[in-house]
Amino acid sequence: MKTLLSTKEVAQLLDINEKMVYSLIAEKNLPATKVTGKWLFPTSLVEQWIAERTINHPVAQSPLPPYHGLLIVAGSNDILLDRTISLFNNLYPEHVAVFGNLGSLGGLKAMRRSLCHIATSHLLQESEDEYNFKYASEELTELPAVVNFCRREQCLLFPKGNPRKIRSVADLAQPGLKIVNRQPGTGTRLLLDLGLKKAGLDGRKIEGYQRELQRHLDVGLEILAGRAEVGPAITAVAGLLGLDFVPLRSERFDLLIYKDRFFEQGVQLFLGLLQEKAFRALSEELQGYDLGICGKMVFPQHARSKEE
Repeated sequence: MKTLLSTKEVAQLLDINEKMVYSLIAEKNLPATKVTGKWLFPTSLVEQWIAERTINHPVAQSPLPPYHGLLIVAGSNDILLDRTISLFNNLYPEHVAVFGNLGSLGGLKAMRRSLCHIATSHLLQESEDEYNFKYASEELTELPAVVNFCRREQCLLFPKGNPRKIRSVADLAQPGLKIVNRQPGTGTRLLLDLGLKKAGLDGRKIEGYQRELQRHLDVGLEILAGRAEVGPAITAVAGLLGLDFVPLRSERFDLLIYKDRFFEQGVQLFLGLLQEKAFRALSEELQGYDLGICGKMVFPQHARSKEE
């Protein structure tokens, strides 16, 4: 399929008239870009836009086999998580934990297809006071168990001394500013896009907005190398690379687990690790983490309100 679609081709793909395509751009955020006066639509983003609005998903045909020593974690990238997986492999040599860096939404999709035991996610909901549950209800056939891994701080990273005098997302409108970004489907990208929308900015007009990296650390390395002047990432990267930053939000980073997988040996070993001193010591070496509710089950806000 072509990389870019025309308005007519998108209308044919969605089986609607061309006027309705313009309405979807304005009202439903259909991914589009204007080049020489014409609307063009990146094929991959249109397909993702359709997938995100799919209500009924097929049940996985090839579920994970019974646990036999391989623990698969997939979803959002995190530095403390990377170190925890290494700790798991060191402490339990008869087991192997592996991570698929797919972004939060990618983790949920992998979970839906039974490709992982644990999905990691920090998707901020529209209410801005809850995470993950709405997305999980849309992507998964059943609501999973949700266990908090950490609270962590998201920020805008920039070089020491803050040469561009960045104070908020609104400052990304500065002429000539070069940024670097995270890929669609990540909670970090979602948070940046929300900030840009509140500031009345079109990210596509900012140089580097389309330059998408897979890891928080990669964002910091681009800035450290001088190839970008600012980018969204977790605060831990600033501490590791000696960069400056402005905080954006403290967020909840969760582990999502199907209930029929919850008591499998590898999953329970991983959850148990969250209470160990060795794990807690890892977080103390990094900036921007809070383990106040780490290891605890998390429930939707409306359910918590009823209990109270």
